[in-house]
Amino acid sequence: MHPHLHTKDNGGCEEIMNALEECHARGFLWKSMGMCTDVKTQVNKCLRRERLERTAHNREVAKAKKEKINAIFAEIDANS
Repeated sequence: MHPHLHTKDNGGCEEIMNALEECHARGFLWKSMGMCTDVKTQVNKCLRRERLERTAHNREVAKAKKEKINAIFAEIDANS
């Protein structure tokens, strides 16, 4: 796999990514005959799931920050 895919954010997919690497290591004919297609699909699904989880988490963090900033500005406006 590409080195940038092996990060802490994709730790849940490490096992399936290693399985894909092993499949690709079997050689060109193995890959060209579509023997790695199912594993590749599983990797794609896993990476998508990981990305969606990160996106949801980041959205919640951003929402909390925005609420905090809005509360600070409301307090400033009230004291002015």
